[in-house]
Amino acid sequence: MLNGTFTVGYQGVPGAYSYLAMNQYFAGCEIEPRHFTSFDDVAEAVRQGSIQYGVLPIENSSTGGITTVYDLIRHNHINIVGEKIVKVEHCLLVYPGAVLEDIKEVYSHPQGLAQCHEFFKAHPEMKECPYTNTAKAAQLVAEKKDRSLAAIAGAQAAEPYGLEVLMRGIQSNKSNYTRFVIISRQAEIPPEANKITLVVSLPHKPGSLYHVLSHFEQNGINMTNIESRPIPGRPWEYFFHMDITGHLNDEAVQDALAGLKQEDARYKLLGNYVADDTARE
Repeated sequence: MLNGTFTVGYQGVPGAYSYLAMNQYFAGCEIEPRHFTSFDDVAEAVRQGSIQYGVLPIENSSTGGITTVYDLIRHNHINIVGEKIVKVEHCLLVYPGAVLEDIKEVYSHPQGLAQCHEFFKAHPEMKECPYTNTAKAAQLVAEKKDRSLAAIAGAQAAEPYGLEVLMRGIQSNKSNYTRFVIISRQAEIPPEANKITLVVSLPHKPGSLYHVLSHFEQNGINMTNIESRPIPGRPWEYFFHMDITGHLNDEAVQDALAGLKQEDARYKLLGNYVADDTARE
């Protein structure tokens, strides 16, 4: 359990899902929030030490992994020290007095738009307009004061910008969650840590991934996620971001990681932290 006062950065503005994840993860702590324009800016601020922690989305249950965030963590040599899973309920936010028939353009982050594809199929007259952040989209609609504009964001983004919730739960997947990671310049591995994120580079030969994964299976280690990324400058070769269960001090984990080296695979630890076991509906 964290205690103390921390400077914490997130992408977007108050009302964003990242803002919600930050407040939930650091509940009970005194925090000084810092908002940034992009994921890159958050990672860079953590790397430079101008903030102690950053909050970044890394995976959505509907649209999959946000691989650019994995890349940012790896490139900036920073560490994952925690995670927070947030239930995503997208709402259609409008300027006061607007009705559904008024709406011509809908603004949101590209992932927010993608997660509401069934809504847009039912309303083809509405133009999808990608924007930097869900809450920033709400802010834009409020500033424009135009009843033909709407934003897709969480209900928490309505009040700060004086908007109304016209429709709730318009995401296609009603069990929609986003996993956020907490990043820090320094590694933090508490005794109760039970999840490991690492990036693995494999030798370019047949069966290399199979042999690497076999070491996790032989040691009874569960893999909860795997994402492939191309290796720059080496066409058709890939490295893999992996989430596995366990603590680095566990004998089974140590044996599995030793097995990776036997397969001539290189790995880099991105974090060993406590998994968020928030119950999902």
